[in-house]
Amino acid sequence: MIPKLFAMLTTLALATGSWWTAAAEPKLQVGVLHLGSVTDGGYNQAHAEGIEVMKKNLPDVEVIQVENVPEGADAERVMENMIKRGAQMIVAASFGYLEPAMRVAQKYPNVKFFHPGGYKRTPNMTTYWASTPEAFYLMGVAAGKTTKTNKIGYVVALPISFFLANINAFELGARSVNPKVETRVVFTGTFLDPGKEATAANALLEQGCDVLGVIVDSPITVVQVAEKRGAYSVGFHYIGVSKFAPKGWVTGVAFTWGNLYTRFARDVMDGKFKSEDILGGLADDFLTLAPLGAAVPKDAATLVEAKRQEFIARKAHPFQGPLNDNRGVERVKTGETFPLTDLRKMDWLVEGVVGQPR
Repeated sequence: MIPKLFAMLTTLALATGSWWTAAAEPKLQVGVLHLGSVTDGGYNQAHAEGIEVMKKNLPDVEVIQVENVPEGADAERVMENMIKRGAQMIVAASFGYLEPAMRVAQKYPNVKFFHPGGYKRTPNMTTYWASTPEAFYLMGVAAGKTTKTNKIGYVVALPISFFLANINAFELGARSVNPKVETRVVFTGTFLDPGKEATAANALLEQGCDVLGVIVDSPITVVQVAEKRGAYSVGFHYIGVSKFAPKGWVTGVAFTWGNLYTRFARDVMDGKFKSEDILGGLADDFLTLAPLGAAVPKDAATLVEAKRQEFIARKAHPFQGPLNDNRGVERVKTGETFPLTDLRKMDWLVEGVVGQPR
């Protein structure tokens, strides 16, 4: 009886198409691992929202996503588990995942890996990032036009060269429209510690800073401290930071990874993957400035856009000499520039920045 019933149901299903529809196999499975929370309003959320854009653009892609993955052996285990579940593409979305990702990539040569900010790679790994000093210069222009005290505070994770370059570009942008501006820097020693970030932010406000900037994984703490105390703020990483500081928002440097991730996944599916180092800039679709806030003077928007177009056309440079460091040593001579390709060598802070990298 049961076999006859099953045969009847099968015939009915084939005739009407109404019994069941087998789940379509995804054309590509993508594994994504994050160091922190995907709702951090910063680094991790920018990557996670980029993945959501990719999923919307490519409905046939299935994503395996894990957050709060420590760097090291844990990251390796997560990547291997993703591959065992069928992932053919891995996005190791933290700088500290580079070595673990390289080890796993060498073990699984048919899987394609993508790493943000990596400085080395394997034949099945691409690295990607965007050069940010030009964007920080523009952000400095907006902040320089907004400050009332001419003192801007920056809460920064570590005194590494790329962060120093961003601070320098910010100060130079601010001084281009307001020669009296100084930028005061506090290093927290870590990428995420809300307690230290709040302490640093309050200390800078006590010193008279009325604009606060931040280079850590999540800008939420710093911009909220500024907002609660009636100060202005600039963001980093995520384009939606303004919701945490609606009154004092100036602008922010933002990564919009969605279209880039879409291109990565499409290349893997089409067999067009190639291992390369990608470094974007203002002309690309994965680096932008967040919209200017209501607190920013109207003429700032015109100045920012004009300079942005000059940067894109290569008619301007964020590090144009003469430049001295904040110890009085000449670093860039008149008529010369500090190459954006040499930012690893920028171990100094420009004149006008209060603080020392060591």
